[in-house]
Parts: sequence; C-alpha cells; structure tokens
Amino acid sequence: MSRRALLQVGAGLLLTTALSPRAVRAAPSTEYQVTAAPARARLAGPARPETDVWTYNGTVPGSLVRLRQGEPARLTVDSRIDQETTVHWHGIRLPNAMDGVPGLTQPPIKPGETFVYEFTPPDAGTFWYHPHSNSLEQLGRGLAGAVIVEEREVVAIDRDLLWFLADWRLTEDGEIASRFGNRMEAAMSGRVGNTVTLNGRVSETEAVRAGERVRLRLVNGSLARIMALRFEGHRPVIVAIDGQPCDAHEPERGRILLGPAMRVDVMIDMQGEPGRRYGVIDDFYDGLAYRLTELAYEERPPLRAHPLDASLDLPRNPLPEPDLATAERHDLTLQGGMMSSMMTGTGSMMGGGMMHGMMGMGGGPAWAINGMSMTGDGHAGMEPALTFQRGRSIVLAMRNETAWWHPMHFHGHSLRVLRRNGRPVLHRQWQDTVLMAPKDVVEVAFVADNPGDWMLHCHVIDHQMAGLMTVLRVA
Repeated sequence: MSRRALLQVGAGLLLTTALSPRAVRAAPSTEYQVTAAPARARLAGPARPETDVWTYNGTVPGSLVRLRQGEPARLTVDSRIDQETTVHWHGIRLPNAMDGVPGLTQPPIKPGETFVYEFTPPDAGTFWYHPHSNSLEQLGRGLAGAVIVEEREVVAIDRDLLWFLADWRLTEDGEIASRFGNRMEAAMSGRVGNTVTLNGRVSETEAVRAGERVRLRLVNGSLARIMALRFEGHRPVIVAIDGQPCDAHEPERGRILLGPAMRVDVMIDMQGEPGRRYGVIDDFYDGLAYRLTELAYEERPPLRAHPLDASLDLPRNPLPEPDLATAERHDLTLQGGMMSSMMTGTGSMMGGGMMHGMMGMGGGPAWAINGMSMTGDGHAGMEPALTFQRGRSIVLAMRNETAWWHPMHFHGHSLRVLRRNGRPVLHRQWQDTVLMAPKDVVEVAFVADNPGDWMLHCHVIDHQMAGLMTVLRVA
C-alpha cells in the first residue's frame, strides 16, 4: 500500500464514528504523513456558517493515527501554517528528542519545513497529538488529533468508538474569536468556549444498537473546559485512564470527570430500549449543564439478550512499578491566579526576578510552581526544578494552593496516583494528566527511567502560558 493510500485510510477512519473490530485490527500503520494547514469546517451544525480552522490533514480533529504496541512508528510533520510549530505526542512514553517541545527537545518546525518523529510506543491505549508552539492559538484553532495504539491481544467488544471532544469560542458569524491570551482569563479558569464538538461537529445523536458492548474512548482536547459526563440510563465502566488500564470500576456518582488533555476509556453494555434516546449530559459547571449528545438506539432487535460474557479488563502495559519504600520524596506547590495570596502585591520570586503587584495583570506571569514561573511553550535554557537519578523511584506531593482547577501533565512518564487529600486512590490508576481541584494535595509515584528534560505543566493552556510550568530532569 502506498503512503497516499495509507493517509486516505487514516482520514477515512477519522470520519467514521463507529469502527468495526475488523477495521480496528486492519488499520494500524507504522508510517504517517501529517500536514498542518488551514482549512474550513462546519463545527456548529448545518444551519451555521463554516469556520476557518487549522487542521492536520484537512480535518477537525486531525487524521486518526493508529499504531501498533511495540512497533516502530515514523510520522513526518509538514507545516503549512504561517507560524513555527511542533507536535507533542501526548501521553506516549517516547525518547526525549521526540517530545515536541520547542527549544527544549527540538528546534521548532518553520513554515514550509518538515520534521520526522520516530518512536516505538511501549503502551497500548488512547493518546493524542497537538502543537507545543504557540499552543494556545494553534490548539484553539483546531490543531489536534487522536492516537490509538492497538493492544497486541484482541479485546472482546462489538465496536470501538472514539469521541474527540473539544470546545470553541465562536462569534455570531461562525469564526473563531480572536484575543487569545486574555490576561484576566489566564489568571482564572482559562479560555472556555461556547460551542462543544464531538469528532469535529456539534452532535445531536450517536447511533447505537441494543445489546452491543462498546469501548468508548473519550478525549478532552479543549483548551480549558473540564467535563463531567453522565450517561442517562446507562452504567459505563472505566477501564483505562490516560491510556493506562486500571481496575474496571464505575465512576464516582456516575460522572466521568475529564479535564483538558485527559483520556478515559469506558466499556458500555448498551441495555437501552430499541428506538429510544438517552442523553449524555455534561454538568461540571454549576448551573451550566448541557446535552452533549444523545445515544439513539436503532429499531433493530437487541444484538444479544444479555450483556457480553467477557472480562472488562484490558491487558496491562509494561509500566515500571515504583518502590515506595526507597523512593525519593519531593513537594511541588502550585501558586498564583486570581483570588490567591500571590496576587496581593506582596511580591514573589518569579523566573529569577522579583514580581510586584497583581501577577498576570501587568505583563508578568500569573502562576508559579515552588515560587518559580516558566511562561510560554518551552524554550532553550529552561533550568530543571528537580533532577532525578535515572532508575530511581520518585514520590511527588503536588499541592494546589490556588483557587482554580489544574490538570497537571507530566511528559515522558506515567504517574501512579497514590493518595488524594490523604485518602488512598483506588483501582490502580496511572495518569499522565492529573486533575487537581482547588486546595487538593495529590501524591503520585513513578520510576524516573526515561532520560531527558521533561515538562510538567498545567494543561489549561492559558495557565501554562502564564507560568504554571516547570522542568524535571532525569539524568
């Protein structure tokens, strides 16, 4: 099969919401061409105008990348936008030189240039890719896509669905609102949009069949929007978080919490009535609940009378288990933002200099980790906050001393979540993006086995750009 044919297969799969098990097994490739370029998309429905967007391979979200666990992949990125860019393969434990952070791990890709990413994904699961250069605008204009790394073993399901969720701030004429980087928003909850799309469009219904078992891969590609999804009349079971299998369990209070950049895989046995519709509701923000879509059951008889008699558990990935008895322990404290003691005018050390007044309001950073701010997307000369000896087990206590939520993303590693506010976290949860509520204290552990300088930052992109970022070194 030619490279062009492979690209056409990948783009076609993206446009198909429901993927049959046969297609899922046949589609993975080891080589992809990814072109970042302007395009137009009808995001808000057939009655609304098209929107100028930036895309990977002409679609929003970008072409679905399907890889095989443990097999080398080669992804050539061609930039046709008028800004420097990079691609970060979010959640994949890959070599540092392939991580996509401009200056820190690679030179930026200039307009008209290409960069080849080569790595072997060790873990099966749901991941995604997006820019790490002017990421607030580039992600906000549509540059994002999903990566699925197939398990070596066949998973017992009837269908494998991907819901790539994103929100957009659209004007009345359907264009993306300008003024990225609003400083007031940067010191608060970030740029939350007014239009939410599912696989690149506002969704009225998603077709399902009674009796089938669906693996639903949820990806939150928003700049700042946190989601809490409820499936009316159904009992989804979480089987993986951020690409890493966990003990199968139902979500707390029936709500699947999905911060920006997080992924959650759920298994759903479709036990609704043929011909009926069931709402999928996002009610994270008080008083602002909305219907994301509806599960629309076909009229056909159920596929089976009883739920599929097969395990819900996914095969585990080869993650190194940290030795908690000998682990180094460190604290990372998140500071800043509006309604914070760091914005009272008392001054604070930020990036090596004393910042006075309301941080973020006068051109300075709005956020800090352990009193230090790193703004932007990444650059050369970023000094690490902590250095770990390769192979050591590490426990980090992350303390959110701010009044805002933060999905904290660590590059190049997955984190075993141990405790939240002193209480053990159940179900063997590993994450690369840990959602922290205001005043949360979350303890995580990992083995520092991947050498290099790795970013740790908030994935509310306004927060990252305004200082909530640091570097951890594995040497």
